[in-house]
Amino acid sequence: MSAPTPLDPTLLAGGCAGPAALRPLLETVLTALADGAAERCGPLPAGGPDAPEAHVGGTVLPERGTGAHEALGALVHALARGAADPADPHCVAHLHTPPLAVAAAADLAASALNPSLDSWDQAPAASALEARVTAELAALVHPSAPAPDALVTTGGTESNMLGVLLSRERHPAPPRVVCGENAHHSTRRAAWLLGLAPPLTLPTPRGVLDPAAVRAAVEGLPPGEPVLVVATAGTTDSGAVDPLPALADVVADARRDRPAGLHVDAAYGGPLLFSPRHRGLLAGVERADSVTLDLHKLGWQPIAAGLLTVPDRGALLPLTHRADYLNADDDTEAGLPDLLGRSLRTTRRADILKIAVTLRALGRSGLAGLVDDVLAAARLLARRIAEEPKLTLQAPPALSTVLFRPAGADDDGVAAIRRRLLADGSTVLGRAWAPDAAGRRTLWLKATLLNPRVQESDLTALLKLVLERAAEPVAPARPAPRSLPLSLPDQRKPPDDRR
Repeated sequence: MSAPTPLDPTLLAGGCAGPAALRPLLETVLTALADGAAERCGPLPAGGPDAPEAHVGGTVLPERGTGAHEALGALVHALARGAADPADPHCVAHLHTPPLAVAAAADLAASALNPSLDSWDQAPAASALEARVTAELAALVHPSAPAPDALVTTGGTESNMLGVLLSRERHPAPPRVVCGENAHHSTRRAAWLLGLAPPLTLPTPRGVLDPAAVRAAVEGLPPGEPVLVVATAGTTDSGAVDPLPALADVVADARRDRPAGLHVDAAYGGPLLFSPRHRGLLAGVERADSVTLDLHKLGWQPIAAGLLTVPDRGALLPLTHRADYLNADDDTEAGLPDLLGRSLRTTRRADILKIAVTLRALGRSGLAGLVDDVLAAARLLARRIAEEPKLTLQAPPALSTVLFRPAGADDDGVAAIRRRLLADGSTVLGRAWAPDAAGRRTLWLKATLLNPRVQESDLTALLKLVLERAAEPVAPARPAPRSLPLSLPDQRKPPDDRR
């Protein structure tokens, strides 16, 4: 292939000439992505934390620029060569999805056009598209609500914070947050950021909230104190879904003598609503006052693609904010859409475009098929583990997360096996603490399946690699390097996540 012609790196991506400037650069990017992935040849670069640094190398701020093709080729290649690739069937550690090509292509268009959704005159079409998509997705979550709506967020952390914030603003006094130990750490962080009392965190020995325990906890609060119950539909550690209908009943009963609300963190499980086969697992979510969704998990979107849905757009009024240069009163009265109250952020990219393109390209049935495929793959993996006497399955998967460990391994051995797989770049597994058959809290390997193209042979090979590493002798752990603390302990910091 002939060498690319030099291209002025100061050319703009937008305007009539933008596509012509982008076209040759895309070829450079695609070549670097392909070459980097081929050299990595696996889910993770081998060699541990020091390996990617060796590939990046060199200064990124030279006195004289190296040109568009060289910079793109070198750095994209380095990133691809040293990536953890969620499209690889053995990259299954986290809720880190392989994005659809059509969504990534749409994301390129959003970057080139660069609309900013903090005022209508910066994003006329993008703001109209966002209003339509958020209304349709909110109606998916709250099908019987008269005026459901949703906000676009950076993900579950921002969505959960907004859910707690709206509860705080809705009630006459600060609410007490009640959640389980299984709740995402962002729930506790949200309470801390918003100046609320630490959440009343209930034990979840079976992995889900116990409605009776929640009822007792709420009834034990001072009379009249507002309360926000936070439930989870798809926990980070195991994919467990709290009993949403029973928890919604607890909140409904609590409203007889106190202000009470229900927020459901469905960042992981929310897209099950696309699937007629599996949406029943989320029964009761429609009764929540706010719901977190993440389409960069079971929605196959490039990061970020989060949402917060509410059954009535009037619930979003507390977010109303004025800045005369963005949403002057007379402009709003004259009919210009007001975007500033649709986020805590000001500058905000058009993340809605990739979501809209995906929804339109696949439709409900297409997305349902992808959801069904990954849940089926998780059940298949669980069966293979249960059939293998050298492995122990923690429990049948609730969604697409499978916890398992080599039979007879202790916690240190499980952790060492995971690190060996990371070091050789063959498999990226997560780790999670969960009860064993005797109820003891033990460490498990975690496989979170999000790749709808995974094959049975991929799963068989993954288990084979685990068994091979489990058969190796355990090397003594290296002592942690001694270092001085960067600062003295600060009691104002949020509590650690103890899950």
